[in-house]
This record gives sequence, C-alpha cells and structure tokens, in this order.
Amino acid sequence: MASWAEQLQRELAGRGLAVASVPGKGRGLLAARSFFPGEVIICQEPYASTPNRISVGSSCDHCFASGNLRKCSVCRVAWYCGSVCQKEEWKLHQLECQAISALTEERKKMLTPTIRLMVRLILRRKLQSEKAIPSSATDNYDLVDALESHISKVDDNQLVLYAQMANLVQLILPSIELDLKEIAHTFSKFACNAHTICDPELRPLGTGLFPAISIINHSCVPNAVLLFEGRTAYVRALQPLSSNTEVSISYIETAATTLKRHNDLKQYFFTCTCPQCIKDSEEDALLEGYRCKDQKCDGFLLPDSGKKAYTCQKCSISRDEEEVKKVSSEILLLSDKASSFLSSGNNSEAGSVYKIIEQLEQKHYHSFSITLLHTRETLLKIYMELQDWQTALMYCRMTIPVYERVYPPFHPMVGLQFYTCGKLEWLLEYTEDALKSLTRAADVLRITHGTQSQFMKELFGKLEEARAEVSFRLSSGDEQIS
Repeated sequence: MASWAEQLQRELAGRGLAVASVPGKGRGLLAARSFFPGEVIICQEPYASTPNRISVGSSCDHCFASGNLRKCSVCRVAWYCGSVCQKEEWKLHQLECQAISALTEERKKMLTPTIRLMVRLILRRKLQSEKAIPSSATDNYDLVDALESHISKVDDNQLVLYAQMANLVQLILPSIELDLKEIAHTFSKFACNAHTICDPELRPLGTGLFPAISIINHSCVPNAVLLFEGRTAYVRALQPLSSNTEVSISYIETAATTLKRHNDLKQYFFTCTCPQCIKDSEEDALLEGYRCKDQKCDGFLLPDSGKKAYTCQKCSISRDEEEVKKVSSEILLLSDKASSFLSSGNNSEAGSVYKIIEQLEQKHYHSFSITLLHTRETLLKIYMELQDWQTALMYCRMTIPVYERVYPPFHPMVGLQFYTCGKLEWLLEYTEDALKSLTRAADVLRITHGTQSQFMKELFGKLEEARAEVSFRLSSGDEQIS
C-alpha cells in the first residue's frame, strides 16, 4: 500500500502540482503545469476549524455564515445557521458536545478558540481512525503530523504555556488517551501553520488548519493569493505560472518596511529572502515616509547616521533627527487620545482628533507613508460609521494611489478599496465615477476572488446597474457633477 506521502503526490499530480524540497525552505508546492491568473491552484476544506468568538455566536461552526444562527441547546457553545450545517457537523460535534457539556461553567470559560481547535482536531483524528468519517490523500492526520512545529526554537515561557494548554485539553477529553507532549508540539504547529479564515472583505472570522495548503511557502511578492469562501480555502494564481514554478503566498501584511515584515515573520521561524527583502533601503525609506523639509519638494528622507539627521534623496536638504522625533512624539500622544475615543465608541471626537493627526502627518510624512495611509484608513472607517459618506469618500480616494504603490496590481486590498470607493460614489450619485471604480474593482477581484461567490455576484450586479445608469444618462444628455 502506498504511503500517505505517495498518495498526496498522486493526488496533487492530478491537479498539476507537486511537493518538492526547496533549497533553504524545506518542503514547497510546485506547479507541474501552467496556471493562468485567477485560476484555482488548490482548494481545501480545513482539517479542523473554529470561529474566533465562540460564546457570542458570530458565525456558523460549519460554513462560517453569520446569519440566522442558533446555539446548540446542550453544550451552548456551538452555533449553526441551519439543520444542513448541523447535520454535516454532527458526528464531530456529538463527541465535542458531550465533552463540553461535562465541564463546569468555570472550565467552559477556558475554552478559547485555540483550545477548541485542538479538541476538534483530536476528535476528527479519532473519528477518521475509527473509520466513522472518511479520510483522503489531502484530508488525513498524517498531513498534520508532517507539519513543522519548530518546537526546538520556541522559548521557555511559550513551552510552559503549551504544556498548560495540553493539560487543559486532557481535562476536556478525559476519556481519550492523549500524548501531552504531542499535543504541545501540535499547538506549536498551529502557531506557524494555521490560517486565519476571513470573509471576502478580509475580516477575520476564525482559524483553520489546512495541511496541504500549509506546504505553500511565503514570499513578500507572492505569485498566488489565499482567500476563503465560507471556510473553504482557495489559492489562486495572481500571474501566469509556468511549469516547475514554486507557488508562493504571503503569510503577513506586505505593505510594510522590511524590518516590520521580518518582525511579523518571526513567529514562522525564518527570514525572508524574497526579491522585496533584498532590495536597497530606499523603498523602506519611502514607506517610513518622512518628507522633505521643503514643502514644494516631493522627495523623501534617508537616514544619515553620521550627522544624526535625515537627508532628502531628491534635493539633499537635511532635517535634524531631534526635530523628526519631536513631531513624531506629538503625533503619538494625539494617537493615544484618538484611540481612547475610538475604543469608547465616541466616533465623532475620534474623527476630530484623527483629522488633526492627519494634518500634522501631511507636513511630516511623505504622501506614500504607511503611517499616513493607516491614519486615513482609520478616518475612512470612522466616517463610514458616522454615515458621513462625502468625507468617507474623500479619505477613500486618498488611499487608492498609495494602495496602488504599495501593493501589486492584482492584490485583494486594491480591489476591495476600489469597491468601497465605487459603493460610496454610487451612494452619492457620482454615477460615472462609480462605474470606473466598480470596473477597476471587478478587474482585480475576479482574479483574487474568482467569479462564482455571492460576494462577486453582488459586485457584478452593482457594476451592471452602474453601466445601465450611465448609459441612460448619456442617452438623455444628463451630465454628472462630482
């Protein structure tokens, strides 16, 4: 009988893929044929998954939908959107339900999403080993077992925490004989292999372990993107891939300096050496974004350590390091104040303070600064909440040139920002502008999201509506003023 690794290779070969050893990276996923932009390279259901907010019932345990949820009347932890999803989950949840129902209320409070993910993984392995549920070449515990844990690199405090978490799992599942050391290792695997399941607008819904997709390595300039429909993971090509090309996705937010990206990657225990990471420092200086002292110059500052100053790369005018630090400290103090208003739900006051911050940052940072971008993203969210559509649109339009600068052309963030812009323009009856924005959104998102999901069908519907309205206005001689 073929080993699980041979079965996996056979299964992947049928999809035009292969697992191979990649120098300096360990295992990797290679294209064994050509893939075109937007084509699904691989899709997978999670081996185990759980919503982020267990007690609140934010999404269905099976499909991750958020509407018409009902709580399991026995354990009062699981939520389902209907009988279909409840039946699909029943064999697994029956065991989980019995275990959770036996816990005291205090112990139930310790049931974090990570603990529950482990419980569900153990129960799924049990059901598969007993042949109560099917397994396949891409859906079996051997794939989980083969994942890298990096346990030898984990610090002592984290190891103690994993041991405590393993003990808690044993308390939840007393009837199953467990290897606590193996469970601690699996928690370490979660940290560097589990994926955040997001909705089509990239809002986090939960966590899932997708062992076949975890074979795919990271790049800060990936050639593929991982997105979800419900809890199913889809990896799509962002560019034409030829045979023998390694498939790569990004594990982190890539619109950041090299230092920030490398810090974010520390949990995965490797240092990225992709083309973006071995570039010179000018790109980082642009993203860090201090602007030239001469407001008429559009240059950005490079650190000049010998002089304790920053020098404009365009006109060579210097800014003193202390002056830069002083303005940055002032902005930081105001940011704390604005965050406080935001966390207390006082959006109006938060908006006012963030506007002051944005004005200061305009003088201090280059227009492509990530710091200024994040402030404008926050202002966009605030004014969307306040339903001040005109102000929200202003900030949305300001972010788009930066998105186009810091992300590759077919990145979901670019498409989603054009979609937001188009919806706001449509609401404000800037119909021709809305058509342009929605067209740009559709061009990007059909590559990253595919064309069949409800989310994309809604976008195509809005696009057709905008086209019809523009056509009607042109035929009736009506002009837009925006």
